[in-house]
Amino acid sequence: MNRLNTEVRRNRRGSRVTEEEMRKRLAGLRIEHRDLDAAISALTATDNRDQLQIARLKKRKLRLKDQIAIIEDYLTPDIIA
Repeated sequence: MNRLNTEVRRNRRGSRVTEEEMRKRLAGLRIEHRDLDAAISALTATDNRDQLQIARLKKRKLRLKDQIAIIEDYLTPDIIA
């Protein structure tokens, strides 16, 4: 069963995490992802581009996207057709 309802799940540290907490974490990750997108756009628009910094931000943005996908997959119920 891949659905939480109001049940709890254990995170990597063994703490219990509710569906509501996972949704809050998801919202925070989405905000951070959007902020990184804005930062990358601002850095690429300048004349003095720091390619290393841009690459690091893009890598962080990709990690966030992966984390978002994992949480969304966990929160979305499996529909068996």
